[in-house]
Amino acid sequence: QVQLVESGGGLVQAGGSLRLSCAASGSGFSINSMGWYRQAPGKERELVATITSGGNTNYAASVKGRFTVSRDNAKNTVYLQMNSLKPEDTAVYYCNAGFRTSRSEYVDWGQGTQVTVSS
Repeated sequence: QVQLVESGGGLVQAGGSLRLSCAASGSGFSINSMGWYRQAPGKERELVATITSGGNTNYAASVKGRFTVSRDNAKNTVYLQMNSLKPEDTAVYYCNAGFRTSRSEYVDWGQGTQVTVSS
């Protein structure tokens, strides 16, 4: 069974940096696009950044220039380097991946990791 496991969240002061990681475990699959979404209290989940298997990236306007998404295809892992963090970046961050097996294609989510930015 495929599982996405996230790590790297925490508490940081404004202007600081954090790096999130999300690894897909299991076998018998390939991964198309991977990405990060976030959900702040009382708000809907929103896209942060995505990256295709070929390395093409897409960012939300609010994080462009501060966040960098990358992936290691050999490790089935996606990263999110977050710099110049702001209090409004505080949210639960979820990793997302599009899986392809011999039978189907589907999207799965990680369990979420809390990022808190203090002012």
